[in-house]
Amino acid sequence: MRSTIRIAVTGLAAACCLALAACGTAGTASPGGPAGGVLARAAGPGSPAPGLTWALKVQPGVTITEIEDAFASVAAEDNIRAVGELPLSKELELRAGKPGKFLKVYSYCDPAAARTMVDFNPSMAALLPCRISVVEQDDGLWIYTMDMDMLINMQGELPPHVGATVQRVRATILKMLDRGARGEF
Repeated sequence: MRSTIRIAVTGLAAACCLALAACGTAGTASPGGPAGGVLARAAGPGSPAPGLTWALKVQPGVTITEIEDAFASVAAEDNIRAVGELPLSKELELRAGKPGKFLKVYSYCDPAAARTMVDFNPSMAALLPCRISVVEQDDGLWIYTMDMDMLINMQGELPPHVGATVQRVRATILKMLDRGARGEF
């Protein structure tokens, strides 16, 4: 059992690296992203993270509350459920007894879309639910999520109903990033 899991994880990691190299998404902006937004940025040498994520800088003056309200608004509009929050900076503040930079993970899921994707490829279950993180850095707030284009491209040709479902979820996540970064709800 453990060797099967190791093989599956190793295979998935290798596939991710190969897909990044093959489709050239590492450190590039994603087509169809939010207007004027760059959805990935370079990190230190040897870091694969930029090729696995989309990142969007929050506009100056936009508050955490406005970002969260924008996420909630898009979720309601597009019928995707908020299924959890992980307030990491609050937990770290309680442990250390002093405030630190903001870090929070928000989880969203469309149950019907999740079922469609897992029926197509059971390995997709490991990537559920969709997660969006708000990260405070020295230059301000950033919003991060997984690069869905990379995952879509790794699947090859998708059946029409699966492709339509994935594109709908992709559009919702991009809308959440865009409106969250602008504080528009």
